[in-house]
Amino acid sequence: MRRSKTAMMLAAGALLALATPALADWDQTLADARGQTVYWNAWGGDQRTNDFIAWVGAQTQDRFGVSVQQVKLADTAEAVTRILSEKAAGRNTEGSVDLIWINGPNFLAMKDQDLLADPFLSDLPNAQYLDLSPDAPAMVDFTIPTEGRESPWRLARFVFIHDSERAPTPPRDMAGFVAWAAAHPGRMTHPDPSNFMGATFLKQALVEMAPDPQALMQPVTDQAFARQTAPLWDWYDALRPNLWRQGQAFPENESIQQQLLNDGQLDIAMSFDPASAAAAIEQGLLPETARVFVPDAGSIGNVSFVAIPFNAAHPEGAKVVANFLLDPQTQAHMQDITVLGSFSVLDPDRLDQDVFADLPTAPALPTLQDLGPTLPEPHASWMTRLTQEWAARYTR
Repeated sequence: MRRSKTAMMLAAGALLALATPALADWDQTLADARGQTVYWNAWGGDQRTNDFIAWVGAQTQDRFGVSVQQVKLADTAEAVTRILSEKAAGRNTEGSVDLIWINGPNFLAMKDQDLLADPFLSDLPNAQYLDLSPDAPAMVDFTIPTEGRESPWRLARFVFIHDSERAPTPPRDMAGFVAWAAAHPGRMTHPDPSNFMGATFLKQALVEMAPDPQALMQPVTDQAFARQTAPLWDWYDALRPNLWRQGQAFPENESIQQQLLNDGQLDIAMSFDPASAAAAIEQGLLPETARVFVPDAGSIGNVSFVAIPFNAAHPEGAKVVANFLLDPQTQAHMQDITVLGSFSVLDPDRLDQDVFADLPTAPALPTLQDLGPTLPEPHASWMTRLTQEWAARYTR
């Protein structure tokens, strides 16, 4: 794809600001990567995502001779623990993880424990299509600067899904769930907060209810946690008795919760993918009446990243895969609702043509305007503390 001279100069300047090996070395990276198998450790709980990763592997094999083997995780922490164990055992090369889908607390843990490879984002030719300014979403993970040690690949927004026939007027803010659940006992719940979806439900409420939301942007302290979460726990104590199964049991993940919605046991579910409802309807996994809604004030959003561990056995192949994920045609394929439906991470001002213009739509697919404002993720340390406190309060 050709770009204007000015745009190319701007992109080149941004890339040089991150400077690790020059883009002139990319041909050597491609040569070294040929024949490698990249072990991509990624959450395996969504079949559409698994299918997309399989498609990526087929494409990189055909184009670059790089195959992809997805290592499906129930929790990203599994891979982080494995990498840490390898480091403790002195396995500084030939590690078992080449690429990892990572966010937030897991990125912070890997960064703090020196488990990440050197910065590589500037090595990728397709990084020219990203906004690489220091505060841009592509350069910040749960308020933590990525320093080029992660590469973005998809946007995520927290959304609710409701059956518009059974529940035509869902709550418009998190506080409203208390009254709604009291009027419709047992018709909503959330995934267990040990799962990121359940944790995000709590974070969404925290962001709305914290007396000082700016405090959530800083590392958590005991004093700040006690003050900022006090309204949250009061709210949750009022909500819990009217949850599905009286708040004594919770779906393991969003897929199980979606099945409960489809089976008519629930009227509200949740997702980190605004297109998931439309895609599930097409697949017969949700009723035609399923629709997406978000709180009026907006919802939490973030960028999904991939990172390369310090001891990856195939770092060249991992870079090839990360670069392919940023190709505009790949991003358009990913945004296709019949494929994955995830919004692109690319900066549209850096594209000469709109590769997203002719993508299919559907009644249950929200527009960016429908989704409203994107609320920032709290600092990663808040999520860890929040889930620990929930478990201490509400599990036995």
